[in-house]
Amino acid sequence: MGLSEIAARVAAAEAAAGRAPGSVKLIAVSKVQPSERVEAVLRAGHRLFGENYVQEAAGKWPAWRAEFPEVAVHMIGPLQTNKAKLAVELFEAIHTLDRPSLAVKLASLAQARGASPELFVQVNTGAEPQKAGVLPAEVDGFVAEARAKDLPVVGLMCIPPEGEDAGPHFAMLAEMAARNGLAGLSMGMSSDFEAAIAAGATHVRVGSAIFGARDYGAR
Repeated sequence: MGLSEIAARVAAAEAAAGRAPGSVKLIAVSKVQPSERVEAVLRAGHRLFGENYVQEAAGKWPAWRAEFPEVAVHMIGPLQTNKAKLAVELFEAIHTLDRPSLAVKLASLAQARGASPELFVQVNTGAEPQKAGVLPAEVDGFVAEARAKDLPVVGLMCIPPEGEDAGPHFAMLAEMAARNGLAGLSMGMSSDFEAAIAAGATHVRVGSAIFGARDYGAR
């Protein structure tokens, strides 16, 4: 499929939803992708990428940042508390603030550094026991606690349950964000980003549709 086709589909979905052109940020999810594929997307002019693994990002992005200084990289995978220090130095935004202990750690790091990446609270909209994220009933309290720690919470993120209609989950996330005065909505992936844009997504996370299928054995 490729970057140009996905970018065109994002623009068409913005227009269909009555959204302003460019109001949705396309995060090219480059985790576990060969460097030549990522470089091709960089050379095509794309500048916003998503990574799931702190160590992988630390190994490959410093050199690319030196060559492409306008690049921004967002953390979109689960963040272990012991990797938080490296993460806040690597990423412009973290989409997976999902528990009180991580909020405490990020607040401590922010105070020490005098700065913090933008933060999205991950919401487990399907209340799936195997999945990370704050439960819907606890979102308001969690956001309030994070704000009380002076954390820069800018939005919410979700990954709807596999095999379910994502639409109701996107609508739920949008309602929770509006209720908490949060403008950011990180939702929608390769298979459902157009529905997410219709529901108000500000960030969509697309990987394989841009880069091709991942080979996890090569990691």
